[in-house]
Amino acid sequence: MSLRDALVSLPQYILPHHPLSRVMHHLTRCENRLWKDAFIRNIIRIYGVDMSEALEPDPDAYPSFNAFFTRPLKPDARPLSAEPGALLCPADGAISQIGRIADDSLIQAKGKSFSATELLGGDPARGELFRDGHFATIYLSPRDYHRLHMPLTGTLREMVHVPGRLFSVNAATTRFVPNLFARNERVVAVFDTEVGPMALVLVGAIFVASIETVWHGVVTPPTASQIRTWVYSEDAPRLEKGAEMGRFNMGSTIVVLFGKDAVDWGKDLGEGDKVRMGQALGYRHTV
Repeated sequence: MSLRDALVSLPQYILPHHPLSRVMHHLTRCENRLWKDAFIRNIIRIYGVDMSEALEPDPDAYPSFNAFFTRPLKPDARPLSAEPGALLCPADGAISQIGRIADDSLIQAKGKSFSATELLGGDPARGELFRDGHFATIYLSPRDYHRLHMPLTGTLREMVHVPGRLFSVNAATTRFVPNLFARNERVVAVFDTEVGPMALVLVGAIFVASIETVWHGVVTPPTASQIRTWVYSEDAPRLEKGAEMGRFNMGSTIVVLFGKDAVDWGKDLGEGDKVRMGQALGYRHTV
């Protein structure tokens, strides 16, 4: 943590997170050609977005900035790892942290940790599924592909929408703001898989208040004043390994959790490493 981290993060405590995000929500869906074309082209230029991977490579063809931001890729742009027992990376981005869950504690940044139970919405039974388990946190920048995919085939057990703040999730704020991922608004999806329970936690951020899943559609906005839970017991959605499960309308962070002795993360992966959807993030644990 540094003075720069403080200068980046402290003003966010007084910002009206949700009103600002509602304004951005409308701007990113504006179909005014002059506005949306300029917005799209500036993002491509500033962040170096590779449009050759996009199913529609012409930036001017998108009806809105959000359509560009959540653009589909060409079918061969993200090959899925065929390694035996591989767990697929769910998103393009950079690893923020990856490792073991110590009892109920996940590492947020050097010297900072947070509770898995709080991250998952505060239900002790839900947190118990991942006690002493494994986690990986992946940050998506504005240049990345913003659709999220399944690391393994899974049957949806429940979805939880947890209202909260919308701090930025960039590296500086992650180092500075305590319990960042457990205080921001988020959508938790818990699946049953061949290695046990798996949670995918889609964390919102400033200007990123819109999160959707393929089985529900847009979960937020609008936000809510209390936690909302959907339990899937009959006709539960089943999503295949590599299938799209949701998306961020603007960039953010996804946290992946598995239970105890379920997986082994790739030995060559660590903080700051770039990853792409479909590569092997880890492997089924073997004795």
